[in-house]
Amino acid sequence: MAITLSTLNKLKQEGSKFTCLTAYDSTFAHLASNAGVEVLLVGDSLGNVLQGHDSTVPVTLQDMIYHTECVKRGNQGALIMSDLPFMTYATEEQTLESCAALMRAGAHVVKMEGGEWLAGSVKKLTERGVPVCIHLGLTPQSVNKFGGYKVQGRDPAEREALIRDSLAAEQAGAAILLFECIPSDLMEEIMSKVSIPVIGIGAGPASDAQVLVMHDMLGATTRKPAKFVKNFMAAGDGTIQGAFSAYVAAVKDGSFPAAEHGFD
Repeated sequence: MAITLSTLNKLKQEGSKFTCLTAYDSTFAHLASNAGVEVLLVGDSLGNVLQGHDSTVPVTLQDMIYHTECVKRGNQGALIMSDLPFMTYATEEQTLESCAALMRAGAHVVKMEGGEWLAGSVKKLTERGVPVCIHLGLTPQSVNKFGGYKVQGRDPAEREALIRDSLAAEQAGAAILLFECIPSDLMEEIMSKVSIPVIGIGAGPASDAQVLVMHDMLGATTRKPAKFVKNFMAAGDGTIQGAFSAYVAAVKDGSFPAAEHGFD
């Protein structure tokens, strides 16, 4: 059966973990969803791993539409979540138009990076039948503002701001939250305050789900892996399908992420 938001909420209520993995084309979408990955993220990370950029900023909406269409064709029942790229949701009107394009391409959920300032857009999208995931913590589209890829939420003021943003997103109607590179204990605190499914990456084991960039977890990268990455090719049977299955199993049994994959 196809994975829906109701499925993710049921898994959360049961205390069962679910998995998310980036996908950018039909073949890998087929393999990952066939291995049991519940959520396929068509990430603007394609700017780094497919296009060779040093950030996600150059990715266009047309890029995201194309890759969402590709993933839809190969998908075997996973929930498809697609990123809105840089500056395609600067106003509420622009956000509605951008989301409509991604939904027509095959997305089931749209993902945006930002805090309380997105509440109005989230409310309007939810009212119009567009499920939203809000990405908080290290938001790669803001890399120039942050001055690099740095852990967020260590400063008390930042910590309180992330908690406020979480609650504001849920209150506005967000269906999912995603946290990247925040201290593990902050993720635990946020989990105690929100009721919608939460996906983590570099945020410790407390979240309902984990996500990794597919190329990173396959070891197919030319850069030094981030602390939160594990190479699942070695943990599987030596095949890509086996790596995906090993990732799913490790998230569900709680062995990934381990303490060494998180931040204090």
